[in-house]
Order: sequence, then C-alpha cells, then structure tokens
Amino acid sequence: MGEFKVHRVRFFDYMPSGIRAIAFNRQTERIAVARVDGSVEIFTILYNLFQEKVIPGKEQRSIEALCWVGERLFSVGLSGEIIEFDLHNLRPRFTIDAYGGPIWTITANPQGTHLAVGCEDGTVKLFEILEDKIQFERNLDRKKGRILSLSWHPSGTKIAAGMMDMIRVFDVKTGHAIHRLLVDKAAGAPRDQECVVWSVVYLSNDTVISGDSSGKVKVWDALTGTLIKNHDVTKWDVLALSLSQDETSLVAGTSEGTVVQFQFLSSVLGKEDKEWVRTRTFKNHTHDVRALAEMDTAIISGGLDTQLVVRPLLEKHDVKSQASALRKAQFPHRRLVSCAKKAQLLLFQYPSHLELWRLGEGEEEGTPGEKVPVRRIPEKLLQLKAKGEEHIFCSAVSPCGEWLVYSTTSSLRLYKLQYENNNISITKVSKLPKVLRWAHQLCFSADSSQLFAASGRSSVHMVSLNPEGCKHKHTFKPKNGSTQPIHLLTVSENGLWLATANSDCEVHIYSLSTLKSHCTVPVYRSGVSAMAIHPTKNNLFIAHADQQVFEFSIELEQYTDWSRKVQREGLHLKWLERDTPIMNVTFNPRNPDHIILHDMYMFCVLDQSLPLPDKKSQFFNQLTLKSLPEQERKTRCHAFKVCKLFQPLMCVDVLEDHSLVVVERSLLDIVAKLPAPVKQKKFAT
Repeated sequence: MGEFKVHRVRFFDYMPSGIRAIAFNRQTERIAVARVDGSVEIFTILYNLFQEKVIPGKEQRSIEALCWVGERLFSVGLSGEIIEFDLHNLRPRFTIDAYGGPIWTITANPQGTHLAVGCEDGTVKLFEILEDKIQFERNLDRKKGRILSLSWHPSGTKIAAGMMDMIRVFDVKTGHAIHRLLVDKAAGAPRDQECVVWSVVYLSNDTVISGDSSGKVKVWDALTGTLIKNHDVTKWDVLALSLSQDETSLVAGTSEGTVVQFQFLSSVLGKEDKEWVRTRTFKNHTHDVRALAEMDTAIISGGLDTQLVVRPLLEKHDVKSQASALRKAQFPHRRLVSCAKKAQLLLFQYPSHLELWRLGEGEEEGTPGEKVPVRRIPEKLLQLKAKGEEHIFCSAVSPCGEWLVYSTTSSLRLYKLQYENNNISITKVSKLPKVLRWAHQLCFSADSSQLFAASGRSSVHMVSLNPEGCKHKHTFKPKNGSTQPIHLLTVSENGLWLATANSDCEVHIYSLSTLKSHCTVPVYRSGVSAMAIHPTKNNLFIAHADQQVFEFSIELEQYTDWSRKVQREGLHLKWLERDTPIMNVTFNPRNPDHIILHDMYMFCVLDQSLPLPDKKSQFFNQLTLKSLPEQERKTRCHAFKVCKLFQPLMCVDVLEDHSLVVVERSLLDIVAKLPAPVKQKKFAT
C-alpha cells in the first residue's frame, strides 16, 4: 500500500444544514432538496443518489417549499417571493412577489399550467405558467388564517388548503370554498391552542388526507365534508405527507423522526371494500422529518438531522441488489477543502467565510502506525468573510499559497497573500478581467501562474497571474455547444492539458499549448464524481457516480489497456456496492502505478501493477494480508488496497513532501451540534 506520513486534520468544523423541503421529478428522476440555509441541491437517484448540482444559499433566503413543473424548479419562502431557478447557471432565474406576506407552500396542477401558493394573509393565489415566466392570474376566496399546505385534485378543478383548525376545499373555476373540514385539537390541549394542518393530499376519488399538529393522520370525504378515519400516529406533530403515484400508498413524517407508511387495502381478505391501514414504521432519522417524497420503489425523507435518506420498499424489488440498499447522503459530493501542496496550507470553505490554515509539523522519527509527537501545532492564518448576503459557491488556494480566490453566484474575488515571518497580509486584486464575473469551479495551475474559472455554458476562462495583477488569456468552449454547468476542473502538472466535466456526463480535454479543444472522452451514462491527470503518464483518471473507473490516454485519445481490462473483467461487488461516490483522485509521487482515491468512508490505493480482484477475493483484506507469510501474501494481493481507519473523510490529498493530508469530520460532532430532538419516553424512565 505504501508508507506515508499522515496529517490527520480534525479542525474543519463543517456543519451541514437541515433539510426543509424535497421535490421529486418523476420525468427526469431527479430530487430537489432545499436546506435551511437557502441552498438547493439536485440529486439523481439513478446512480447511488449522486449530487449533480448545488445552488448556493443566501443569508436572507428562506425556502419553505419546492415544486417541479417539467424540468423547471420553483420555490417559495418567508420573503413572500416565488423564485424560479436557472439549473444551467445555478442561480435564481427570476423572482416575483406574490404580495401576500410569507408563502408557506407551493404546488402545481397535474396539467402543468398553473401554480398555487398559500400565503400568510389567508389567500390562495394562482399563477399561470408561461414559457419564460409566471404571471399572476387571480386569488381564490380569502379566508382568515394562514395557508400552510395545498394539494390539487388530479383533475385540476379543486384545491384543498390546510389552515389553522381546518381544511378548506376550493372550486378553482369559481374561486369559492365549497367545504370546510374542522380539525380537532389533541386531547388535553389548551383551549386557545390551534391545531396546525401541516400537510394535505387530494386523491382522485375525492378523498382528502391531512397530517396535523395533534399527531393524527385524518382521512376525509371531500364530497360530503365528513371524517372517514382518524389515525393516531404520534404524540407530537405529523409534519409531512406524500402519496404514491398510483394512490395506494401514503407516508407521513413526524417530529419524532419516524416515517409511517399507510396502504389502501381490504380490511377483510377477498372483499372489495378498502380502507387506509397503517402498515409500517421506519426510524432512519433522529429529529423532525420535515420533507417527504414517495417514488415507485422507495421513500425519500429529510429533516433537521441534515441526512437525505432513500429507504427502499423491499416488496417492490424482486431480488436483493444495489437498488434495494438503504442510501444516505450526509456530506456534499463536492470538495470544500482546497490544498496548497507546496506551502502546506489548507483552505476550508464555509457558507459565508473561508479559513486558511497552516498544517502542523511532527517529529521526523517514528515507527509505522505510531502517532508521532507534534513539534508545531496547526495555525489558523486567515479568516475571510464573504462580501454581501450570497453564500460562497466555490473557492481555491494556489499550490504556492500566494493566491486565494472565491466566487458567489454574482461576483468573483481574487486576493494576493504575502507572508513575512509569522505575519500574513492580504491584498484584493482590484482590476479583474470582465469575463471573471462569477464561476462554478475554480483551480490553479501547478506552478500557480494560471487561474482557470468555469462559468456559464460549459466555458472555462484562462487567466494569467503575475505580481501586478491578472490578465485574461483565453476562453475554452466545447465544440458541441453544451449549456450544462461544469462541476469539475483539473489541470495537468506539466501545464499542457485542461480537463472539464459537466452535468451532462461530458468530459472535454483542451490543449493549453495550442489553446484549442483537443478531444472529448466517450460519454458514459453516469456522472463524473472525481478526476485527475497523471503527472507523468498524462492519462486522465475518471471516477463515476456508479463506482466505475476509467483511464483515458490524452495523447492517444483513447482508453488505456488497463482501463479496457477493468471493463472486460469487471470490478469487485464490494467496490460497486459502496454508497458514497469517489470525491477526489490523486497520485503517489513515489510510485507512478499508485492512484489514491477516497470517498466518505475510506481511502484506497489502487495499484495498477497488480491483478484486479476476482469475485472470490477478499476485498477489505489489508489486516488479513499482514498476518500471512510473505509468500502467501503475494499470491493473495490485488490492486485495491483499502484503508478504513479514519473518521468520515472530507479530503485526502498528497503534499509536495510526499506526506498525506487527511481531513476528517466526525458524525458524532455534527449530531452534538444539532438541537435536542423531541422528548420520547423510554423504558423504565
């Protein structure tokens, strides 16, 4: 596996934000997730719940609900505005004020022609969806009390609105309320305490199902306005409901952290009469389940504990497979740590500020596996607060540690750093080229003389750096005119090649000597999660979200023999079943055959000189190999050397002195910083 001196870094206090809303797009099989900090993440469920895109948050942005209309994504929040997001430029496309105070909910009619929003002032407002905008059409009858939840009837002719102490059913054509369904308070609740209807769903057979703060899921007949069934689910709140497409399954999320499933079944075997029956309870969360979505084969849930969970419905799977595995997304599938390899500095990206740290030094002498005494402790050199309300989109520090850059969705800032003894001074580069308005991705060349910034329409701006400032040198654009955002950039160590990966799974390679497009890697079905160019071989190593790995020869413009061998023989099942994507690729300077990869739970040294493991090989076999005689050890060795000794990983990289820097983040530390969950009575307490 090779020996490394390892810097174990545990002072990156990354704290994920809680999940506020989830919207599932059945057409594209994408999940939109809104977090408490106002950011929106787009996941694809096809390949291990991979995070394809991130729209950064904003200090004053509060998202309460999300809604897909085709491939368009809308949100509402306490600002009282409806936002449509530009999923190509990863920013709000336009904003329109509803003039009804804070907006709590948004939903589209099944026909995709209108949006309905529920406002603080008690109005349900209808907006017509046009090709490039939305337009206010009219209000339904205004009622006293805020509108907290909405659901269209599948015909698009009626809307159910959840309020305080009641549900109102509106006729969309006339705008008048045709039914008022009164909701009871919880038993023993104070007289002046209101019952909040947090969620409603409207079924095609004119049944309305509601979840409320009394902890009940109620089934109503919307034709007669009567209560059919009352399910007592929890002592706390039922916060979210989601209905399956065929209307035979319903899930409810509670403030206890449970997800309860109901199914529309016959109460007596063989009879046609059906009713909603509580069938299963899942406990995958520690805190409030604020958002839910039900797919055909799984339940998606999220809440205050920050985890996005995909829970498979096992009866929908014929055989045990990757699709039937429980998936959790806890860390972002992008790098928040930038490493200055020559200067031994780390840049940590938080939503509204950056921190620059100098790594500590340990004693030179030590035996393998031993913790060596620290001679110099790590030191925070700089904390840089972002200007304005927008959160930081991406950031980078140059390998020499003398340049620092970050971008929001509307501005890019470049700084020059100078070190004198133990003092650091920072100077903002005031005159930037006009093309550097903002960036999706940023990276420096190995010699720190060039800055590369990925902007709109899959283009990359190349900027030369010098002590006096910077100058725009060239803009690279893909030949096929792709408009999808670039989420990965990598530059070869010799400064000859640039590779980009975008959200259409395309990988483009550009020549930095001729300033022209060189070639395109054959498009693979799954998104690129990490990639890097080998420092001596000039091969591009690519890791995909479905755990497949490829090696592409840039000079020959084709896959290498090793890569073809991998695809021919196949990867080990244990490797393919991992549920977090590879987040970084780097190389061992001492051995050109060693490729270092890491995901959230492990890092792996991939030795290309050894045979691939077959199906019978023990995959996680490092400790076993150590205990074997040397001759037998050689016969059982294979290419994948996996290390799982560390806490969850944010970054693994190799410094210029050949030491390894490992940035860890304990999940227990994250949980400790969450607010206390609701009290639950436990046995013998």
